[in-house]
Amino acid sequence: MFSGIVEATARVVAIKKDRDNIDFTLECPLYKGELHVDQSVAHNGVCLTVVQHDEAGRYVVTAMDETLKRSNLGLLKEGGEVNVERSMKMDGRLDGHIVQGHVDTTAVCIGKEDADGSFIFTFRYETDKEMIRRGYFTVDKGSVTVNGVSLTVCRPTADTFSVCIIPYTFEHTNFHAIEPGTVVNLEFDILGKYLCRLQELK
Repeated sequence: MFSGIVEATARVVAIKKDRDNIDFTLECPLYKGELHVDQSVAHNGVCLTVVQHDEAGRYVVTAMDETLKRSNLGLLKEGGEVNVERSMKMDGRLDGHIVQGHVDTTAVCIGKEDADGSFIFTFRYETDKEMIRRGYFTVDKGSVTVNGVSLTVCRPTADTFSVCIIPYTFEHTNFHAIEPGTVVNLEFDILGKYLCRLQELK
């Protein structure tokens, strides 16, 4: 489980395809000497397991075919930047919201507005009645995870929503690299999904 509060960004050092899987080697100075095998780390909001690591801060994770289909990880290139967060500690504060690291779908940035030093990003995602029935939608002032970042929704429509990004978040996550046309990962609020499921079972 994660909070959506990004700890750092990691650089993609190498990409190796193994049948339907992809092994990503990443480098994150913050994680130097901190990681161990089997540890969970969210990458652009996708929970992946560390399978190798060294003391220099390089480590390897594997993304399987289903993960690649649902996320933007298959679009990564060497030298690319991903948002990373280690799993929450049970005695820590939940500064963001409950994030599982299970990406639901991707969205495309369709707008980027300057808001006196901050930025307003607008995203569009594919939707249908089945997705809505399962809780895959956004609500005004609700929570959404974009590339692993816990954010508050504003101006939601049937298939779009906007988020406001303060300068700190813009500079310390890969939001500074997002432009119209960029594909991002979305995880909708788990509480909304449970509520939709409960309603369906009535």
